Amino acid sequence: MISNLRVAVVLLSALLLSACSEPDLLLADGKFSRFSHWEGRWIIINYWAEWCAPCRKEIPELNRLHAERNSTGLVVLGVNYDALRGDTLLDLVKQMDIHFPVLVDDPRLRWNVEQPSVLPTTLIINPDGKLHKVSQGPQTYESLSRAVGLTTET
Repeated sequence: MISNLRVAVVLLSALLLSACSEPDLLLADGKFSRFSHWEGRWIIINYWAEWCAPCRKEIPELNRLHAERNSTGLVVLGVNYDALRGDTLLDLVKQMDIHFPVLVDDPRLRWNVEQPSVLPTTLIINPDGKLHKVSQGPQTYESLSRAVGLTTET
């Protein structure tokens, strides 16, 4: 009887702990991640849409940042403003030649940020996981590098 009770307590504890854990983030490619995987790193979250001309112009800048700065501890993520999902989102990511991970679900409420009213909009999250800055309008490789302290050039 005591052994059954111990097993029940262990199972109940595991269930309760899993319910309190951080939720998985679904990426457009079907993989999962968590913000805790990027703890201690700067995170750039960019809101974009297919119909947004400045967004299209900004994507190569974000691709470059992702390719060149990922090894320095910078994470670049995208969020489709139109909340597309599944193959529709994945096809658009390929069509727009986006090389950085795109989140399926919008994470902005994590930082109490309202839905962007201007595109592109970029959230900059500091290594402590706190919202550092919200930038509206197109950004460049240089402006984003400065925002996260990777360069001091003006």
